[in-house]
Amino acid sequence: MNRYVVLYLATLFVLVPLDFLFLGIVAKDFFTSQVGNMLGEVKLLPAVLFYLLYVVGVVIFVSGSSSATWQTTLLFGALFGLFCYATFDLTSLALLKNWSWAVAAVDIGWGAVVTAVSSTAGLLIANWLVPRI
Repeated sequence: MNRYVVLYLATLFVLVPLDFLFLGIVAKDFFTSQVGNMLGEVKLLPAVLFYLLYVVGVVIFVSGSSSATWQTTLLFGALFGLFCYATFDLTSLALLKNWSWAVAAVDIGWGAVVTAVSSTAGLLIANWLVPRI
């Protein structure tokens, strides 16, 4: 099997459950209390597209290099997550009336953590299933 496919799927299958756990259980009350009046029903297509495209970015910019190690992937995964989530959260702070610095800080921190963990786990799984030559 193609190493990039394994890397992509492994990263995706780690990222999505972790994100659902955090957003749906761990931090659900926090986000609801902070921006609950802005929340609506989850629209499945944009959510699916986000995860599919985000993991493409993770593989291209973080873990897909032939020189990627778990250490570099952990670092660059955290940075990629920080930059991507900060883009969303800082834009939301600039444009949305009820977005708060607390929400931005939690979300940006989570983006850094979940991307670091999922990209590193994806790399380790890919290394195990499809070792580099």
